[in-house]
Amino acid sequence: MDRAPGSPGSPGSAEEEARRLDAADPLPSLRGEFHVPPAPGGAHAEAAYFAGNSLGLQPRSVARYLEEELADWSRLAVEGHTRARRPWVDYHEQAREPAARLVGALPHEVVAMNSLTVNLHLMMATFYRPAGERTRIVIEDTAFPSDSYAVHSQAVHHGLDPEAAVVRLRPRAGEEHLRTEDVVAYLERDGARVALLLLGGVNYLTGQLMDMAAITKAGRAAGAVVGWDLAHAAGNVPLRLHDWDVDFAAWCTYKYLNSGPGAVAGCFVHERHVRDAGLPRLSGWWGTDPATRFRMEPRIAPPATADAWQLSNPPILALAPVLASLEIFDRVGMAALRAKSERLTAYLAGRLAAVPGLAVVTPDDPAARGCQLSIRVADAGGLTERLADSAGVMADAREPDIVRLAPVPLYSTYHDCHRAAAALEGLLG
Repeated sequence: MDRAPGSPGSPGSAEEEARRLDAADPLPSLRGEFHVPPAPGGAHAEAAYFAGNSLGLQPRSVARYLEEELADWSRLAVEGHTRARRPWVDYHEQAREPAARLVGALPHEVVAMNSLTVNLHLMMATFYRPAGERTRIVIEDTAFPSDSYAVHSQAVHHGLDPEAAVVRLRPRAGEEHLRTEDVVAYLERDGARVALLLLGGVNYLTGQLMDMAAITKAGRAAGAVVGWDLAHAAGNVPLRLHDWDVDFAAWCTYKYLNSGPGAVAGCFVHERHVRDAGLPRLSGWWGTDPATRFRMEPRIAPPATADAWQLSNPPILALAPVLASLEIFDRVGMAALRAKSERLTAYLAGRLAAVPGLAVVTPDDPAARGCQLSIRVADAGGLTERLADSAGVMADAREPDIVRLAPVPLYSTYHDCHRAAAALEGLLG
């Protein structure tokens, strides 16, 4: 009888099993469509890359997309705005439908623009409207620091004491994760004081996947605006933002979406809001109706789409890699990627369970996590360096004691997971 995936065995049999699983997986690896860096330390030809939750690998198709824009720029100059093979004047439109499919939205509810935190500020300029006793912004205690800074500054901008206005939800004593029932209970108890609920769809530190549907429902029932930071969720887990009735969401594209460092981000605004021309916004040229944009009129006429929150014309060379990446997701589909993600992550979790000296802090339930597994160890930074130098395994550390491993289904393999587990066992065992 075959051993269960991830069960202990000799190193040789474990490696053979990993290669067998790679060969038999229903979704063949797309690793060949990405540039995989060479392994640090020279132990292997290619790295076992587990840092895609920080920066995704470069799709090989990105070079073609960029070369085409550079060629059109050199050939057409300013005329490229209307005559390029992908005209620049409405370049962001090409990302609209694939981005909508990725996050479960209607096309007019999404727009590719800016960076993640800029988009969060633009959303809060519209949707964080403290009044009376409803002044609180609720985030998770382990929110990504940029989110903490953003909500703190929004409270200050409105003349509020951020120590009172910003509520940080914490897990129960001795636990690592927020329980959905505790978030819902807080909203039922104190929701009348909450102006904005802004949580991470997948927590950057622990890898916990929040129950976005249930929490959104509870937040909206409490009368709060509900927004989501999807930096670690977009391209990682299936999303249904429109059906969940989310008010707004924002995400970056350089992690699981593999669009390059600092790539153009995405934003979602529910259609009930995009139809409201009277909403307060911070406006710019590209936020007016494209039909009248070039009349150069002083009064803005926002369209009934998420484009109404745009400020400036799209940065073509930064948006081209986003188009290249979205083409891959459209071709493969999030359902297939999620299924493979669950298989890879379960295999890695099983292997890590046999390694002494570490504790996995990511939820055990596959439905409560994405493809990231976070482990708690002493000297996280030193361990990631040793993993790279000794085994060519590239992970990332969050000080003081968390190492994050993300087996990304587009390019990670069972054999990569085997290399990571074997290296950790050798270093910690």
